Amino acid sequence: MKVLDLQCPDGHRFEGWFASADDFESQLSRKLVECPMCGATQVNRLPSAPRLNLSGATESSQPGAASASSAAAAVAGGANPDVSAIQARVMRALREVLEKTENVGDRFAEEARRIHYEEAPARNIRGVTTLEDARALVEEGIDVMPLPVPDALKEPLQ
Repeated sequence: MKVLDLQCPDGHRFEGWFASADDFESQLSRKLVECPMCGATQVNRLPSAPRLNLSGATESSQPGAASASSAAAAVAGGANPDVSAIQARVMRALREVLEKTENVGDRFAEEARRIHYEEAPARNIRGVTTLEDARALVEEGIDVMPLPVPDALKEPLQ
């Protein structure tokens, strides 16, 4: 199994798991590899060091050795640890929202009104609506929040 560091043109970094380098190239040429944040299929492989599992290997006992090697790896790979950490937190938050809400699809505005006017049980919902309907909901005093969800999170993860 090959774990590759990938990046889209918008700078979103992510991992891809492939059976082999040839498998990655095949999927890339068929536009099957896409950024989980924005859905871009123009993906570049980033340079990465292979991970070696050495039995009996231990962490260095020298102070600062681990942080220096981590920083060196991040610089060598071109990673910005802050951006990667933020992307990971955003993806976790989006997954949690998706898990804790009911998808009402394009009935969002109708269902939000029914909940607001106590015609339906109170619950957390998500769905799709037009900008005009969203504005009308806000004018009625119904709290709504746009939440763009990357395509990769709309389907079950495999």
